[in-house]
Amino acid sequence: MSRSGSGSWKERCRQHREAGRLGPPGPYALLPWLLLGLGAFSNLFQGETSNPWIGGLGLLVFNSLYPSVVFRGFEKRKRESPVSYVLLAVMALVTLGLAIGYGGSWLLFFPLLSLACGTILRNRQLMFGMLGLAAVATCVAIWRGGNNSDPWTIGYGTFISGAVTAAILTLSETVTELRATRQELATTAVEKERLRFSRDLHDLLGHTLSVIVVKSEAARRLAPRDMDAALAQVADIESVGRQALAEIREAVTGYREGSLATELDRARSALTAAGIEAVVHRSGPPITPQAEALLGWVVRETVTNVVRHSNATTCSFVVAGAAEHVRLTVTDDGRGPAGPPPAPGIGGTGLKGLTERLAAAGGSLTAGPVPGGGFVVGAELPVDTVDGAGSPASPPTLGR
Repeated sequence: MSRSGSGSWKERCRQHREAGRLGPPGPYALLPWLLLGLGAFSNLFQGETSNPWIGGLGLLVFNSLYPSVVFRGFEKRKRESPVSYVLLAVMALVTLGLAIGYGGSWLLFFPLLSLACGTILRNRQLMFGMLGLAAVATCVAIWRGGNNSDPWTIGYGTFISGAVTAAILTLSETVTELRATRQELATTAVEKERLRFSRDLHDLLGHTLSVIVVKSEAARRLAPRDMDAALAQVADIESVGRQALAEIREAVTGYREGSLATELDRARSALTAAGIEAVVHRSGPPITPQAEALLGWVVRETVTNVVRHSNATTCSFVVAGAAEHVRLTVTDDGRGPAGPPPAPGIGGTGLKGLTERLAAAGGSLTAGPVPGGGFVVGAELPVDTVDGAGSPASPPTLGR
């Protein structure tokens, strides 16, 4: 069996297990309790009941209302509808009339009424309803008597029937909501992983292809006059390609963590090949791997923008660490692409996404043009950065 076939077979088995799992009770589970009224029906059938037409009519009305109320109790919209409370009130009047008029086996309609109340009433309504109904059932049982059961048993059975029914239905609703939430969380996790992978792949390929294009252009310019320098650029292209393959494999498995020093070295190489002078200054104590990963992405994306859009001659990277925070500042002296100058502040979807990511780690990002020409990007993170936004390999592309 192929791997895909095995996977589909396992998925089918999982679906069968889910389908076979016991779910919450339905309204049909409460219908057999109508058998409690068989004693009253027997009295009516054997002629032991006075005014049998009234008793038969009351029995018919109760047995018609009970399923209707129970089925409405399993749908929240119908359960909270005023119609449900009206039907429940009519059932209560019929039950009280039959119990007072006949007593004996007819008192068992109180627990049935309590079951119906348990499907409709919730919270404080349920508490007061069950206590009141149990008290009424006990009083009527004491007054009418004539039943084999003790009056207090009728009251207790009335109270416990509605309370247990409401508890079971509430628990079932909670379990159903939890299952739906679990399914939603699983779907969200899948979507998050897809987003992480798509962003990571996009950023890795965008940066790598930009470097390859720049170095290829440099090799083409150098080839006519300096073959050794051109071959060095070609060797760099091969190295960048191999490194990109390794990074893509790591991105697929979700374990990629960037190094700030590595990203700065790559940035210097890419900028030099593009004819841009790279200046790097680092100071302060070492920073955490999480902060290095995030700042490494800032370096990577900023360099991609400088190479593509800035027309700069110089680009500086200043990493300044302190006791409580570390700051990275990337400044270029470029004129930018043709057209109106960029507006100050955070702009572009990619830049906003990276700002949100740094904010999730307790940091901040600023970006904007420099007076007199150029562009500056500043990123600041606390020294105890914890990446709460997921894999560090998933920020969106930075845009000027």
